[in-house]
Parts: sequence; C-alpha cells; structure tokens
Amino acid sequence: MPAHRHVVPPRADKGHLKVTEKELSDWGEELGRAITPPLVVALAGELGVGKTTLAQAICRGYGVKEEITSPTFALVHEYVAPPSAVFHIDLYRLDSPEQLTNLGWDEIVASRSLVLVEWPERAGERLPADHLPLDLDYVPGDLSRRILLAG
Repeated sequence: MPAHRHVVPPRADKGHLKVTEKELSDWGEELGRAITPPLVVALAGELGVGKTTLAQAICRGYGVKEEITSPTFALVHEYVAPPSAVFHIDLYRLDSPEQLTNLGWDEIVASRSLVLVEWPERAGERLPADHLPLDLDYVPGDLSRRILLAG
C-alpha cells in the first residue's frame, strides 16, 4: 500500500490549517483527485465538526457521481468511482472493535478500495497502521472555520 502518512495541506502551519467549509471541501476534492487506492482514510473529530462534509468532498474528487450521504444509520455506504469502489463507514454507533466483523470490516479493508472511516477511534487496533489520519476540530471563537490536521 502506498505511504500516505504525510499529506500536509497547502498553507498549513506545521500540518494545521484553519479553513472555511468551502476551503475544506476544495481541499477534500483535491485530495480525492490525488488518491491512489487502496487507502483507508480516518476522519476524526467531534460531532458536527465536518467529517461527513470532508468525506463527501473526497468522494467527489475521487469521481463518485451519485449523492453521497451520511452512513450514520446504515453504518456503511458503498459508491462506485472509476479508480475503485468507495466505502464510507460511520463507526459512531459501535460499542467495540469486535462489532466491526458484522460490518464486513476485514473484507472492506482488504478490498483494494478507498475506505473513508468516520469515528475511527472506535475501530481500535483493527484500523490499519498505514491509514491516512485526518483530524478536524473547531476553531475557538470562530464558528465559520475548522482546524484541519492531516498526516
């Protein structure tokens, strides 16, 4: 699997970038265009911080043409794109990494696809070591921006 551990956004200060929602979407689309599968992308951050927005942008850049929705209740959505399938997984409702088996986790991760995982901390040790970590956080005092930490 290609190394994707040190993707730093343009204009970032030590890997931190304060972005608007539009800038986050633009950056996500650019990342999506640059991705070579297989790749697991771990999207971490608090509830409502923009993980799904970023996942949608990555999917658009990767070539997904259909509507990309949050998999909060379905847990896994699969999309078609020219380079490979895309699996968008939301682990928020899982209680333990053992529950990943019921989602087909091992098969998905081994599928040589793009895998976007929201709430990756719930996967524990089952998250592949060579995943690409993307963390989002709120900018204190500025509700219009987010902090993006990549790599």
